[in-house]
Amino acid sequence: MTYDIMLVRVQPGLTLQETLDRLNAEFDPDADLPLLRLTDAQRAEWDRILDRVSREIGSVESEEYRHGLTLETVGPPGRVQLDYCGDTANIEVAYRRWGPAALAVMELAYRIAHIVEEETGLTGHDFEVGQPTRTGNPVKAAARLSGVSDWAQQHLS
Repeated sequence: MTYDIMLVRVQPGLTLQETLDRLNAEFDPDADLPLLRLTDAQRAEWDRILDRVSREIGSVESEEYRHGLTLETVGPPGRVQLDYCGDTANIEVAYRRWGPAALAVMELAYRIAHIVEEETGLTGHDFEVGQPTRTGNPVKAAARLSGVSDWAQQHLS
């Protein structure tokens, strides 16, 4: 189970929610995932994301799969994973941190979201706490991460 932040390319004339509604209506859980087919512009966006995250945050590991591109941070404050598919991206943080460690990893996740937004024009939203990543407060996200992580540690270990 992961804490997820979603980023999407809002379609012209639509709100974020309307864009998500359209994406969800088109989703077929029984169909194979579509193969990754990035435009040259999307490939350039990914290259800029990799470059900036590496320069501004630190070491990352990157992989290309049939259905998307992935990067993971390496080292402290913890693993943050970004999956990129061109018109959508998703940031995942495992529910394993609480207290100050939760804040450090959520600040990292929000920093990556800001980089993705700046380099791609995607719009990020943290549905876990109901706030846009561009103006949202990582402290609020860290409180949620911390609370769920603490509960899981006490009840699932």
